Amino acid sequence: MTSTQAKILPYETASDAFDALRLQGKRIVQCHGTFDLIHPGHIYHLEEARELGDILVVTVTAEHFVNKGPGRPFFNDLLRGKSLAALACVDYVVLIPHPTALKAIECVKPAIYCKGVEYANPDNDVTGNIHEDLRTVEAYGGEVRYLGSIVFSSTKLINAHFAPVPQGVREYCAGLAKEFSPDRFREIVDSFSRLKVLIVGDVIYDRYSYVKVQGLTSKNRILSSRLLSEETQTGGALAVYRHIRQFTEKVDLLSLVGTEPWINANLALYVDKANDRLIRTPSFQTIVKQRFVETAGEGKELNKLFSVNFIDADPPQAKVQEEILRSLEAIIGDYDLVVVTDFGHGLMQDEMRRLVEAKAPYLALNCQTNSNNHGFNIISNQYRRADCFSLDDQELMLSVARKHVNHSVEIKALLARFDSAQAWLTRGGVETIGVAKDRSPCTLLPLESRIVDTVGAGDAFFAVAALGAKLELPIAFTTFLGQLAGAQAVRIVGNTEPISKQGLLKSGMSLLNL
Repeated sequence: MTSTQAKILPYETASDAFDALRLQGKRIVQCHGTFDLIHPGHIYHLEEARELGDILVVTVTAEHFVNKGPGRPFFNDLLRGKSLAALACVDYVVLIPHPTALKAIECVKPAIYCKGVEYANPDNDVTGNIHEDLRTVEAYGGEVRYLGSIVFSSTKLINAHFAPVPQGVREYCAGLAKEFSPDRFREIVDSFSRLKVLIVGDVIYDRYSYVKVQGLTSKNRILSSRLLSEETQTGGALAVYRHIRQFTEKVDLLSLVGTEPWINANLALYVDKANDRLIRTPSFQTIVKQRFVETAGEGKELNKLFSVNFIDADPPQAKVQEEILRSLEAIIGDYDLVVVTDFGHGLMQDEMRRLVEAKAPYLALNCQTNSNNHGFNIISNQYRRADCFSLDDQELMLSVARKHVNHSVEIKALLARFDSAQAWLTRGGVETIGVAKDRSPCTLLPLESRIVDTVGAGDAFFAVAALGAKLELPIAFTTFLGQLAGAQAVRIVGNTEPISKQGLLKSGMSLLNL
């Protein structure tokens, strides 16, 4: 083992090593970060930190948890760890498999925890975690020092010289940055917290059954597999609720579920009682979509083999529909924004559609086509207006009844037909087109190429873009917001977790530094 390799400690055993050093009377200093591109500012910072104690430990955020925008980190865990370990002033390096510094601090328990001088003002921390970090340092008897005789930015250097994003994205972001600085971007996203939002739509649970394919059976030509594990995730309107809840706490959910033994306990995990407008009835089967999935390795896209839907074939009973209508009509005027996610699974019947069209103060609409409703839940047939809406390629083609379309022309025509302020066409790995009244269409390429799972990415896009549209932000900005959310979502298995406001802020501010 080389001296450089010896400096890199496994996270699982590092804490014991630091405990032993403290018993020897050593004063441990800690620096934490991504350290994606080692530059003079880093070296000065680390050398200043080393002078404050006997041992300098540098903890590094693992690549899976880095939220600095597409293509980041530019250097993988191995390269970042070895680069730091090669510095004479660094005694130990630990890779931290967690998104925040909290676990790193708990691992090291430093006598001195060093941050850049810019963090002396806690408002400069877009994650909002710095207060908890400082409390944790102090709880272990440590203190915080702010250093920075020379300040550089890895993000600016990488964006300027290494081009981690396509040229089209760079040009789009550069144009946007002329009007919206990173700080202004953050102010806008923070302002979403003032909005009061109602989510109306089908609650869906996505059950992922992970299997190992064993081959074809000997007697029939069918695929044989062995079940490895299962997990059930929130989907549909409940996923959109969880996304928007990251930006404002004033968000309620109105939907329809059954009375299965597990449903209330599960809903309580995600929806506060004060925000729960759900109708529960034994005559309705809670929608569960089970996907049998073969994993393709860490960080690679899942291979979905087969799906089974647990869903009622008929609409909800008339008395249930009446109860939903009464509930919605009683509250719909109390919100700034009503977000409708119509998956065509029974909740949104014609009377519900007419009600949201007539009485929603601001209506954001997503009317989806899927295997259960293909050809029957077309936005142009089901709705007459919306203040903003989002479609994908297939949904647009069905709405105009043509396979070959001019995407910008047709989405613009639908915008005019619905008298909408904004609309978006999400085209997966190709592009997203945003259109608005009296504006030329804008086109933004995907911000993320490392796909794990596309399920829920469109919902994430729509959820965040709708918040921006309600605040009458320019179409180029709302399209950018939605793409940031979608870029996060494709790195998450299904709807295992909602998108992160912190991650969106970091990614957006990074891209606006291009």
